[in-house]
Amino acid sequence: MNEFLNSPFFGLTLSLGLYIFCKYLNDKTKLAILNPLLITTVLIVAILTIFDIPLSTYNEGGDMITIFLAPATTVLAYSIYKQITLLKKNFIPIAIGCLASSITSMSSTYLLCKLFDIDSVITASMIPKSVTTPIAMEVSTTLSGIPSITVAAVVVTGILGSITCPILIKVFRIKNKVAAGVAIGASSHAVGTSKAIELGEVEGAMSGIAIGISGILTVLISVFL
Repeated sequence: MNEFLNSPFFGLTLSLGLYIFCKYLNDKTKLAILNPLLITTVLIVAILTIFDIPLSTYNEGGDMITIFLAPATTVLAYSIYKQITLLKKNFIPIAIGCLASSITSMSSTYLLCKLFDIDSVITASMIPKSVTTPIAMEVSTTLSGIPSITVAAVVVTGILGSITCPILIKVFRIKNKVAAGVAIGASSHAVGTSKAIELGEVEGAMSGIAIGISGILTVLISVFL
């Protein structure tokens, strides 16, 4: 048993096994709150805490999953390519929407942290929460933040976005698929984009391009912070 716990297969098996179970649970119940990524994360934390398993032991295999982050994001290029005509037609509104989202996200995070008198290091770690993880970590490092806190903020932001975005689209009666996709991708990066793909091909493609544009804009804006 100890050999299994200390091998990369433990973290990998635990993560994939719980995610498959939570995905099945979500498909059966159709409840937005039972987001597979959210519930999987909670269960992993609970298991590691209850059984007093060191995080380093879990990361032996858990870190292997991060290898697939970049390829998974790159795959979004295919859906974007299929909507290239629509992208060209709406590129300026998409770019402006992403710019507005980046400025709003970063400024609101900064102001809220100041309002609640949160430490400057934590503030720097939280500012890039709305972009994809690799970019967020680099921006956090540049701003003298703590990358691990940034990763947690990015995950929470993505999960909340994937849960609330479909609801907000209905509440505000957003009929334009391009606008819906850009809003999801610019605010909740890859996790939200997985939900956008479920909503439709156009929403998924626009959400995918919003990830890239918002990431670039966030890097450029962070230079002036």
